Amino acid sequence: MSPLLPRTSRRNPADSTVTLIGKPGCHLCDDARKVIVAVCQELGAAWEEKDITQDAELHRKYWEQIPVVLVDGAQHDFWRVDPQRLRKALGAD
Repeated sequence: MSPLLPRTSRRNPADSTVTLIGKPGCHLCDDARKVIVAVCQELGAAWEEKDITQDAELHRKYWEQIPVVLVDGAQHDFWRVDPQRLRKALGAD
């Protein structure tokens, strides 16, 4: 008989921040923003947006990948945002 392993605690989505890195006039950024807003509202997570045209370091790092999505500072996605994958990254099933 194998012992039961303790269940790992799920993180609370409200403790997370999603960051959208993009630029004005980017249609993929507009699409990503819609997904991020909907998922964050649904789960109570915070979100923010950063413009690569206003930040040289972000531009250098991400200009070929925008939109880029970070979850709590770690890169999660780029180009397209899958709502289910974002929910899972935020701790939802």
